[in-house]
Amino acid sequence: MRHRVNGKKLRRNTAHRRALLRNLVTSLLERERIRTTLAKAKATRPIAEKMITLAKKDTLHTRRLALRFIFKKDIVKKLFEEIGPRFSERPGGYTRIVKIGPRAGDGAEVAMIELVGSEFKKKKKKKEKAKAKK
Repeated sequence: MRHRVNGKKLRRNTAHRRALLRNLVTSLLERERIRTTLAKAKATRPIAEKMITLAKKDTLHTRRLALRFIFKKDIVKKLFEEIGPRFSERPGGYTRIVKIGPRAGDGAEVAMIELVGSEFKKKKKKKEKAKAKK
């Protein structure tokens, strides 16, 4: 029976899986959008959302809890100063997973996990910039 067993093993031992998820969460909070496999994105989502929930309540204790999991101090600072206040009114659902399709090399299902509110903004081309200046 699998009662109360949650999370995927991702074909890794415990230490490797924990390091992988810490790296993915750190990268997600740093760049606000990462591209990975669908299984890793689904495993990363609950942890990233817990970190953002911690950041909504900015206390010394919550900062130390976040520092236990996130590698870089500057990312924790960004989490508590920028990302946490951005989602202060939102009750949950801080991330979005978008399926991209199969990867060319091995056919693995690739997905993009991003923070809600960091939508893709199309860059203007050089010709359009020149026209806008005139």
